[in-house]
Amino acid sequence: MKLQVTQENLNRALGSVARVANSRGTLPILSNVLIKTTNNRLSLSATNLDIAISHYIGAKVSDEGSITVPARLMQDFVSSLPDGVIELDLEETKLHVSTDQYKSVVNGIVADDFPTMPAITDGKSWKVSSSLLKKALQQVVFAASSDETRPVLTGVLFQTNGGKLYMAATDSYRLAEKQLGANKQDVQLLIPASALQDLLRVLGDHDEEVTVTHDDVQVLFQVADIELVARLVEGKYPDYRKLIPAGFTTKAVLKRADFINITKVSSLFARESAGSITLEVDETTQKLSIRSVASQLGENTAAVEAKVTGTGSITINSRYLLDGLNAIGSDEVSFGFNGKLEPTLLQDPAGGDYQHIIMPLKS
Repeated sequence: MKLQVTQENLNRALGSVARVANSRGTLPILSNVLIKTTNNRLSLSATNLDIAISHYIGAKVSDEGSITVPARLMQDFVSSLPDGVIELDLEETKLHVSTDQYKSVVNGIVADDFPTMPAITDGKSWKVSSSLLKKALQQVVFAASSDETRPVLTGVLFQTNGGKLYMAATDSYRLAEKQLGANKQDVQLLIPASALQDLLRVLGDHDEEVTVTHDDVQVLFQVADIELVARLVEGKYPDYRKLIPAGFTTKAVLKRADFINITKVSSLFARESAGSITLEVDETTQKLSIRSVASQLGENTAAVEAKVTGTGSITINSRYLLDGLNAIGSDEVSFGFNGKLEPTLLQDPAGGDYQHIIMPLKS
């Protein structure tokens, strides 16, 4: 293998794929990145056996070939090089990397041992706008669980319902759901949240459409020159729609920025009590107030004006509330609940395609 490539392109491709390489795995080759020439282009790939990312870049190829080299070393090294042309020259398992100023040799492992994800041969395929998918991932993925004892909740559900595509995630304490528009396919996918976090990084500022192809075992996302393949999570996702309240006895509509501010202040006094804050909604005063108590530090009450229907109070986790408020894009937010032990719902008061549910704490 012998080729020339720009530092900028090689650095960008390594940045896309190297994060997936697993340095703690039992197979040493999983901490490597596969560098391979294909059709006069250079492809870089990394995998941890559950997720695989490939990034294709233009290159001036003199001789075809392939090798795997340590991902972390290669990424750190190439990012340190100045702008300009880098020459890669493979001799047996030694990759010679040279520029005008630098000449280095990186020891590799033959590419034959590099594991590849099986191709999706008979899958369904559909497209979604890159900017829409990026926003949806930012609004939903953080609500998935990181608890491996309940693997189903570590996934994000993509499913069609009534001709529309929805994305949902829950850790059983909160739930985020986003509608992604019309989709004629019958979609029912449970994708690892970790894979979608990698996809979010890969999407960057791309404006192209993302092509999604899937079968019963894995899913492939293709955008621009990047491909990400992930194994699907096995198991049945809970019927979360039963959690979503149809209406509310107590509801407040207020400026989102005001709600964030009083929640942030109250959360400072809620650290001792694992983030527990009590929200009171009062129809008489037309205010929403938050009270938090720290037995060692003191207590705090903060109030803000709101359009209120009904009167009541509920105790929830301040971090979950802030996460939900930050995920909503509207200037105003609607906060509704039916009783101290019923789920609360945050959403845009004008409707919209996003809703965020937080389960209450026992006060």
